[in-house]
Amino acid sequence: MKTAIAIRHLDFEDLGTLEALLASRGYAVRYLDATIDDLRSVDTTATDLLVVLGGPIGAFDDAIYPFIGDELAVILQRLDSQRPLLGICLGAQLIARALGAGVASMGVKEIGFAPLTLTPDGEASPLAALGRVPVLHWHGDRFEIPAGATRLAGTPTCANQAFSVGRHVLALQCHLEADPRRIERWLLGHACELAQAGIDPRALRAQAQARQADLPQAAAAAFAAWLDGIEADPPRGAS
Repeated sequence: MKTAIAIRHLDFEDLGTLEALLASRGYAVRYLDATIDDLRSVDTTATDLLVVLGGPIGAFDDAIYPFIGDELAVILQRLDSQRPLLGICLGAQLIARALGAGVASMGVKEIGFAPLTLTPDGEASPLAALGRVPVLHWHGDRFEIPAGATRLAGTPTCANQAFSVGRHVLALQCHLEADPRRIERWLLGHACELAQAGIDPRALRAQAQARQADLPQAAAAAFAAWLDGIEADPPRGAS
């Protein structure tokens, strides 16, 4: 059986719709909690897929949250192994940092559902399966595109929404994994952030309800296309 490890920062910011897709493709999923698990004691280079999920802190907040140092070490080892790596929101920012790119505040929150604008490279990537279906954005920081990486998408608020490195690394600023049918967990878990940003949870709830039919299907198609690519192109040393 193939294996996938997901590093999680908040219980409700999980693999979402991606988890069922991974199970259907024969992956056994294991979660590691970045805040309490000893990340350095787990051989994350051996797993078939490593996913680093989102969280409400910054990619350079090491002094406040020391576990970020352990996460960066894991990500660097994974990058060196050239094995499949997926980063979402904070996870994508940490990958960008590990690759030497900057991560900084946008000065504004991008929270809500909106479509991505794909670059020409993005149109030729797995993200093309999204079409114009709006996806969930929930962040205040943004990453620069690392040297050697390929920019795939942006939005009017955040120019850099996705990048890839070869077939094996995909970094997404947006929450493509988020299940709109479970938005209530996000609304409650991030209630203070929403209030500070002046965003009405009722508006987000209505947006999520409008996406319950098309977004899970579009996200699954995009993730499936990416998985097709990494499974067809095994890393060096893989059997």
